[in-house]
Amino acid sequence: MNTKKMLSLALTAVLLLSLVAGCSLKSGVEQETAPNAGEAEEKAKTEPVVVRLEGGDWGYPTPFAHYSRGPGSAKMRYIFDSLLERDEKDNISWLAENWEILDNGKRYIFHIRPGVKWQDGKPLTAHDVAFSFHYYRDKPPVSINDLILDRDFLLEIKALSDHQVEFVVAEAKATFLEAAGRVSIIPEHIWAGVEKPEEFTGPESVIGSGPFRLVDYSKEHGTYRYEAFEEFWGPRVRVDVLEFVPVSDPVLALEKGEIHLAEIPADVLSRFEKDSAFTLMKNPGFWGYRMRFNMKKLPEFRERELRQAFAYAIDRQELVDKNARGEAVPGSPGILSPHHRWYNPDVPQYEHNPEKAREIILGLKAILKPTYELLVGEGREVRIGELLKEQLSRAGVELRVTSVDMKSRDARIAEGNYELVLVGHGGWGQDPDFLRTRFYSAETTWFNGTPEYVNPEIDRLAGEQLRETDESRRKELIYRMQRLLAEDVPEIPLYLTTGHTVFRHEKYDGWMHVFDHHAPTHNKLSYLERE
Repeated sequence: MNTKKMLSLALTAVLLLSLVAGCSLKSGVEQETAPNAGEAEEKAKTEPVVVRLEGGDWGYPTPFAHYSRGPGSAKMRYIFDSLLERDEKDNISWLAENWEILDNGKRYIFHIRPGVKWQDGKPLTAHDVAFSFHYYRDKPPVSINDLILDRDFLLEIKALSDHQVEFVVAEAKATFLEAAGRVSIIPEHIWAGVEKPEEFTGPESVIGSGPFRLVDYSKEHGTYRYEAFEEFWGPRVRVDVLEFVPVSDPVLALEKGEIHLAEIPADVLSRFEKDSAFTLMKNPGFWGYRMRFNMKKLPEFRERELRQAFAYAIDRQELVDKNARGEAVPGSPGILSPHHRWYNPDVPQYEHNPEKAREIILGLKAILKPTYELLVGEGREVRIGELLKEQLSRAGVELRVTSVDMKSRDARIAEGNYELVLVGHGGWGQDPDFLRTRFYSAETTWFNGTPEYVNPEIDRLAGEQLRETDESRRKELIYRMQRLLAEDVPEIPLYLTTGHTVFRHEKYDGWMHVFDHHAPTHNKLSYLERE
């Protein structure tokens, strides 16, 4: 019998048992009348909680086979735990119940919780943790912090016992705790013999220690089905079945009850505001759009004045009003989101001024091309691209908007095959060290860095903030980096979406945001019991 049928029969059995329970004695009185509110609440506790969300293929949810964007990572993290997790305010203990930072930040000892089991029943120990880090250094997963892969920095990883793992680093770095804490832990007894992890997609490959087990996946249909792991070590799992299903229109699907949560555009939000079946949840601005310059391919983009002219020519508020229907905040020239906890508002803002932009461009010695290609994705990105085309045309810069699918656009970015590119993504609330990895002159990869952008002071501050373990002093360094980046305009943050997540609270009401991410469905705490 296949997994789908087994789960269906199990759910049917639970439902039948709940019906039988409805005829039993309660408080000494047989229930012959219609169920009251108390009985309905008791019945709800015995019925499985099934949550359905919008589907789509984001890869197979192992650390090596999921797609690199947020939805792919989230689907993997439902299964695989890490040493730390995130809540509304900060990083919190997870597989590691506590940790020590010794020798002036050069040695870390994580104390692993006892009693944690893998989903095949075997115990999870510090040996699995040490193995995971060593394995990833030889065979990097889809996403991992560079510090973990740097053998000149991370000098030693070893299990001291079944419940202690030690890391020795060459020098103190502010981001190492979070970098190590986010690594997904995999079972040594399964992965030790796997030579090609990206091709390992059998049932054993999705055995983790997290709150959910994968029971079905269809790449063709973009569907996922997860079931709660009954022996999960952590807080009680409130969702019994989590399904991702294909929908053509998430707004209609939410209204019809085909899915139970969706991000709703501003122009149709009124359909849910007065309906008592729905709860509206305001999102933080940690998902946004930015325009990137190819400074390596086009030397004129190395001219700071030209990039500043682009910043004056672009009306970010108009983009918010017309493309996001007001459900967004304009991006900051200092790069960090206005909702980031270390956002610096005191940076040059480049208020919309097409006349000044045109004046700067006319005064430049650099020879501009007659037309520049702006590479965009599909849907909303095309509309953003067309509005940017109009705005820049008023300043004397002509654009040709080229639309491709998301994967093709991302591939062209990775190859450096673009002139200007519009890219939208999450992660704008993460540790501000991403300013270093994105703008440090030694970072030459197209996807993560900004090739040919060089500012020695940015390089110096980027290195200094990484070594600074005092939070207040590090914050001041990040503030200074934002001011310099706003002056240089190595890229232009356009806007960060806020908008609303709307959900059917009678189906499930546990949704929450963590401190650095915009999507409540991406964090596993949304599905767990909270104190």
